[in-house]
Amino acid sequence: MPELPEVETIRRDLDKEISGRKIKEVEVHGLRSIRRHGSKKKFAAALEGRKITNVGRKGKYLMAKLDDGNVLVMHLGMSGQLLRAKTAREKMPKHTHVVIVFTQGGQLRYVDPRTFGELFVTAPEDVDSEVPELAHLGIDPLEDALSWALFGQMLAARKAKLKPLLMDQKFVAGIGNIYSDEILWTAGLLHDRQSDSLTSQEVRRLYRAMVETLQDAVKYRGSSIADEQYVDVFGQIGQYQNHHNVYGKEGEACIRCRGTISRLKANGRSTYYCTDCQV
Repeated sequence: MPELPEVETIRRDLDKEISGRKIKEVEVHGLRSIRRHGSKKKFAAALEGRKITNVGRKGKYLMAKLDDGNVLVMHLGMSGQLLRAKTAREKMPKHTHVVIVFTQGGQLRYVDPRTFGELFVTAPEDVDSEVPELAHLGIDPLEDALSWALFGQMLAARKAKLKPLLMDQKFVAGIGNIYSDEILWTAGLLHDRQSDSLTSQEVRRLYRAMVETLQDAVKYRGSSIADEQYVDVFGQIGQYQNHHNVYGKEGEACIRCRGTISRLKANGRSTYYCTDCQV
């Protein structure tokens, strides 16, 4: 599933590519992707003739604001992709469920093999009720600046193991399995350290590692791991996987201390960490 850097990369691309464009026509080839609307006609009617004014983000949900005040909410789920086609002649990818055609030419295509993602149109004030999890999102590390002292208070109050806490969307929005491992390696902290056991120096390291790791991941346009399921709006894979320090590197030498990278598997999820320099 795409994490915060991948979704933010797509948001920035979409904001440049489709903001200011008017929607001429909407084609729907799969009802599951627009399931909140119940019919292709209702979904298309909410978009056709509307202009997209900008593209924002809330957690891992993309929000394209329309000129009538409503928003097109887009969630990629496990395998969703939003692809920009310059012309209708470009080959249509398999599992394309929604095609948005612009009056100025070109299309935005929503592709989703597993169909866990979705698109729907609603009023901005209704987004949280439509997607209750959005009403309880934690801090956004790319948008919300806070002092390390406040971050330390938040950590101490939760009294939880660090990796599950970083992945708790009610604590921090958008961090998943890949970036939690990378952040903890950068901070030199183990995945099972208790959040209320950190020294002030460790709190500072963790906060800095979180912000800088995610910013670097956006800079390199996200991570595309082995299945290359994540691509940007131009169909290109990300490059941050080439800069991973620990994720997917079981048995390799740690670039910081030359210790060995280990992998722990629990609940179907792998955790990568250095046995020597993470404490």
